[in-house]
Amino acid sequence: MIEDELRAAFARLEESTPPVGPVRAAVDRAVITRRRRRRRVRLAGTALAVAAVALVGFTAMVPRPPAPTAAPLLATPEPEPGGALNLLLLGVDQSAGSRRADSVLLVHLPADRSRLYLVSLPRDLLVPVPGGTEKLNATFSRAAGSGTDLAAGYRATRQAVAQLTGVRVDAGAVLTYPGARELTDAVGGVPVCLPEPVRSVHTERRFPAGCQRLDGAAAVDLLRQRYGLRDGGLDRDRNVARYAAGLLRQMRERGTATDPAQLGRLLVRIGPAVTIDAGDLSLPALVGATGRAGAAEPVAVAFPVLAEWNGRGYEADPELTPGFLDALRADRLGEWSAAHPARVTSLR
Repeated sequence: MIEDELRAAFARLEESTPPVGPVRAAVDRAVITRRRRRRRVRLAGTALAVAAVALVGFTAMVPRPPAPTAAPLLATPEPEPGGALNLLLLGVDQSAGSRRADSVLLVHLPADRSRLYLVSLPRDLLVPVPGGTEKLNATFSRAAGSGTDLAAGYRATRQAVAQLTGVRVDAGAVLTYPGARELTDAVGGVPVCLPEPVRSVHTERRFPAGCQRLDGAAAVDLLRQRYGLRDGGLDRDRNVARYAAGLLRQMRERGTATDPAQLGRLLVRIGPAVTIDAGDLSLPALVGATGRAGAAEPVAVAFPVLAEWNGRGYEADPELTPGFLDALRADRLGEWSAAHPARVTSLR
């Protein structure tokens, strides 16, 4: 009797069980969708890496994708995001067991995509924090510490820059000195034009005034220099902007920025250093926006600070800073730069 009742119960359950075919098909569709989503994420990571490389060669932030084994393909172009965009790019030193943001560059893409504006923020600029002020680069080192958490340092600096400028930071990237060396060599060297000669306090290397092509080792040597320069760290910021402009020029002349095959090979070479922080942007669209803006010679401007060192850091110039920030927020940096030529860095 019990056996008969169990058979009858199972029969009723079999009648109410949906057909296996549709369920299997639904599972297969879910798997395919998930695989496609993962592929889009990987392509997006490639796109941000391309955007970062095409801007100034900084490697993007978290999370880290698997290292590619073949030249990656760029995703299908998508409509560009509207309005102005801002990317935060950091140059990070990794010496003496600490991490410091030696270079802080805010890249502004105007809504008309006419060109890129490279805004240098002094690493020793005093920024407001709870209870007082601290140097801008201290926000990075305090968050990253002596470990390998570059993402935490980036997020802390991004927050400080957003509070300082009042603009949204849409995406960001980080470059360490080893990464800069590898990238420079990968593109065949970077042309840099210096207004005055520079002597390295680290290697005794001498950089003459005028235009010259730097390999990876020389580029890193130059980017580290601030001692012996007339304006110290402020002059180093100007040389960072010159390096960025030279890298853009080199990639534009070689066709690297517009050739997916060349970009793929470049990313394979520097792949181990590439990680991602895309924000909420569509990355293929970001690549299109930065590529169009990067077709023209960039304009490098310095955040207005008082030239005098106050013993703790640099203070924002009370006369020029309000107008500068208004121009940045209103997407009028072109007008402000034309009205303040002394704040524009010569790139040639």
